[in-house]
Amino acid sequence: MNRTATVLLTALAPVSWGTTYYVTTELLPPGRPLFTALIRALAAGLLLLAVARKLPHGVWWGKAAVLGALNIGAFFPLLFLAACRLPGGTAAVVGSVGPLVVAGLSVPLLGRRPTVRTLLTGVVAVAGVGLVVLRAAGALDTVGLLAALASTVSMSTGIVLTKRWGSPAGTGPLALAAWQLTAGGLLVAPLALLAEGAPPALDARAVAGYLYLTLAGTAVAYWLWFRGIARLSATQVTFLAPLSPLTAAVVGWAALGQGLTAVQLLGMALAFGATVAGQLPGRRPAAAAPPAGPAAAAAVTPAAVPVAAGRGRAGTSSPRAALPWKDGATHP
Repeated sequence: MNRTATVLLTALAPVSWGTTYYVTTELLPPGRPLFTALIRALAAGLLLLAVARKLPHGVWWGKAAVLGALNIGAFFPLLFLAACRLPGGTAAVVGSVGPLVVAGLSVPLLGRRPTVRTLLTGVVAVAGVGLVVLRAAGALDTVGLLAALASTVSMSTGIVLTKRWGSPAGTGPLALAAWQLTAGGLLVAPLALLAEGAPPALDARAVAGYLYLTLAGTAVAYWLWFRGIARLSATQVTFLAPLSPLTAAVVGWAALGQGLTAVQLLGMALAFGATVAGQLPGRRPAAAAPPAGPAAAAAVTPAAVPVAAGRGRAGTSSPRAALPWKDGATHP
């Protein structure tokens, strides 16, 4: 599959996350964000686990737990805390700095320095999302801001570590998504029970909403997301994140009759432009200096050159050199 098709399929994940606001407000019981997170993560994780029929082994028990905590178990509660304490789309704007966070983390963890274009594109994405979702508001809540920032750093770190660690030999993105969703759901479970008590009674609309979020918005979305992380660069994936708030704005306009101002349309154009620019291949980073001594000859053998200069393989822990992401994406 070519790179464009991979980008388009990966983009379906933040697009589906952008429909979460509509489903949550129109179909689900109010005031139960952690229960919603629990149902989404744990049910989707167990479903994918049944399909993949593969458990972690060795060090991957620990790695799956760490990635599940960063991408799901810590990210969801922190995001919902931010959404409860911050006005309007402030949490979405803080989350849109994810590409910049990923670019910074890629230096020590992936050995990739961000280009000037990547940094400028990240700033444009933040500005565009801000124009779409921000409204005039009073003083911002410090706890909410810290929670929004922590959720962004959590998922951004999870994305970069997912790229660094890859996956075990013979393990695809389906199993990797299953492990992380299950681990994250198990972490959210005690928080949901302590904060919200027993599960609420569900009517037919709520069941339909949870089925949609579990299947399309979580199981399929995270499978596509981790598939994209395996095949694209970390920053490239994170620049797809603005599609989530943009989708939410479009769904609000189309389904809820929410108006879109000229300023919001300008913001959508900027954010979408940044998303597209973030997918363009960048310059190949300069190769590291070869090791001294006998190892130098081995480093430049014909067998080693295609691996260093090519696209790499999914499932390895080395970053791809040919291409310029969760980011940190902000999505519920």
